[in-house]
Amino acid sequence: MIRLVNLHKSFGSQNVLTGVNLEIPDHAIYVIVGGSGVGKSCLLKHLIGLMRPDNGQVWVDDVEIAGLGRRALNRIRNRFGMLFQGGALFDSMSVYDNMAFPLREKTHKSEAEIRAKVQERLAQVGLAGVDNKFPSELSGGMQKRAALARALVSDPEILLFDEPTTGLDPIRVNAIHQLILDLHRMLGFTAVIVSHEIPEVFSLATHLAMLHQGVIIESGSPADIQASNNPIVQQFINGQIEGPIDVY
Repeated sequence: MIRLVNLHKSFGSQNVLTGVNLEIPDHAIYVIVGGSGVGKSCLLKHLIGLMRPDNGQVWVDDVEIAGLGRRALNRIRNRFGMLFQGGALFDSMSVYDNMAFPLREKTHKSEAEIRAKVQERLAQVGLAGVDNKFPSELSGGMQKRAALARALVSDPEILLFDEPTTGLDPIRVNAIHQLILDLHRMLGFTAVIVSHEIPEVFSLATHLAMLHQGVIIESGSPADIQASNNPIVQQFINGQIEGPIDVY
């Protein structure tokens, strides 16, 4: 479904992506890992056209999106949902209005249809009955669930997750991962997840890739990554201070 070909992106003199090649198949849970500041979120934003590459191609099915105009790009974006790192819920809106917002903006659904869809998604993430609460009234874990429900409310084919469990304790990290798995089985979307959660992501992912110094240095199944003989991969997944990655 998604293919990156020789993707390059720089900000001034800082080269962030220096030739990324990646294929993400339909219905995968594809996790991208790597150290802090290596460009994982930058890569994710290229998939939905929030950033455009300096060079290279981004393919969604048979459409190369990097050169599209605004209208054509918006049609592609309608196939995506995105869960931002901080959730990005609107503080001044209730949970219901947060979720109804994209449906009111992008569809012609009646308010009754919108309410039914919002309540369906809230129930699926374990938040039935919180419609009238504001984000500030929810715990951190509940805010993540509400943001996930909003990302799903438009029935996206592809769901992007930027560090979906940042700031959560280990129990809630595993709870969110299990929820993603359950929703994936139920709804069949393709998931692309940027995460630091090692080793937890090994039980979540169908495919993994490691981004390092602007390129994908290893990709495959969770078992492939764990068995890699690349010292950079082994240092990262085992959290070792000593190794080729400079931790200072």
